[in-house]
Amino acid sequence: MPTPALATTIKPTDLRGILQYVPRFQGQIFVIAFDGSIVADENFGNLLVDVAVLRSLGIKVVLAHGIGQQLRELSQLRGIPISDAEGSGITDAPTLDLAIRASSRVSHLILEGLAQNNLKGATTNAVRALPLGIIRGVDQQFTAKVDRIDKGFIHSLIDRGVIPVVAPLAFGPDGRSLRVNSDLLAAELAEALHATKIIYLTPQPGLSIGGAVQPQVAVEALRKQLDEAPEQIAESGRSKARHAVHAIDNGTPRVHIVDGRLLDSLLNEIFSNEGVGTLIYGNDYQQIRKATRRDVRFIYSLTRSAVKREELVQRTQQAIDKTIDQFYVFEIDENIIACLSLIFYPGTPKLAELGALYVMPFYQNHGIGKKMVEYACLMAKQQGAAQILALSTQSYGFFTNNLGFSEVDKSILPETRLRQYEESGRNAKVLARTL
Repeated sequence: MPTPALATTIKPTDLRGILQYVPRFQGQIFVIAFDGSIVADENFGNLLVDVAVLRSLGIKVVLAHGIGQQLRELSQLRGIPISDAEGSGITDAPTLDLAIRASSRVSHLILEGLAQNNLKGATTNAVRALPLGIIRGVDQQFTAKVDRIDKGFIHSLIDRGVIPVVAPLAFGPDGRSLRVNSDLLAAELAEALHATKIIYLTPQPGLSIGGAVQPQVAVEALRKQLDEAPEQIAESGRSKARHAVHAIDNGTPRVHIVDGRLLDSLLNEIFSNEGVGTLIYGNDYQQIRKATRRDVRFIYSLTRSAVKREELVQRTQQAIDKTIDQFYVFEIDENIIACLSLIFYPGTPKLAELGALYVMPFYQNHGIGKKMVEYACLMAKQQGAAQILALSTQSYGFFTNNLGFSEVDKSILPETRLRQYEESGRNAKVLARTL
């Protein structure tokens, strides 16, 4: 049985914690998908309060839901066997009838909760579907795949301040009801509406691979896992893993899998750097971008602790602002969690130097530093450099053991840079890598 809701340590309901994210998320569409068991959980009311917070901050929300738990309970109550509870196997006529009843009940509970938070909601018939037909000789009967979504209809509701509530039922060419998997439904909604996030609220703490919950997974790594060893992914999360890959392949940047039983879990996942569930994201390098002036304060704050430990050279905010065009940042969910600089020297176009490499402690040992360095090497090579340098006092093992750098004599430094090196007194090791 699911454990009761637990309080989380971060309290993003503190307005100061949320404000930095508001400009980034305003006007975006989030698809929030509730498992049926989460709608039945005692924390469900708190989640709808969180939805109200998102709406108050100008974030557009579409709600989808499953009915697995309710369908099983209705089957047991009425003594009617069901052919499939999740909407991915065969749906026979009795199962479809119970699914329609269970879906109506769950949708009503969501609308009731929205009303209690002074939010307008509406169920829709915006999802059109086609029967799966016969697969490997077996008729799937009333199980369907999404054919199209009336995105104009859904957008019109959103534009009027109404939250669309989308059930795991769709309508065939003849207008009759068909069953669709709710995980698939969320992915299709996100693609059609150009949503920037799908947030699956589940009775699990995240996506578990090899017995451990993963705080973040790159889509290519997840795709490989599904292809080569899907059994290592917890069975409860495989459907969401498959549909997360599908969603990202079709343009949704990020998919979150979050424990909906935890108090404040939805807001913590969205409005904190660490999050509380699993983030599945697209191409690694898509998370790295050139820094802008609005990032100066974040870069300065990010690197201060490393400067105190003498891992990085002291840089004032003014110095960072002056050289901001040299910086790159790594974002997770639009939060800067790592940075580095890439410097070219006048008169030595074939030589570049990377510096100011720092990754937030929570995200260290996740390969982010390596991705940042590889990206800097790629950028340096594209700009004509044949060799890249790194100066390090405490992390030279990271560069030599993991990234193909070798220690070289300081005389490789251009004259001006060599003078700075001597004046600093840091006696850093000079490392080089051929591009």
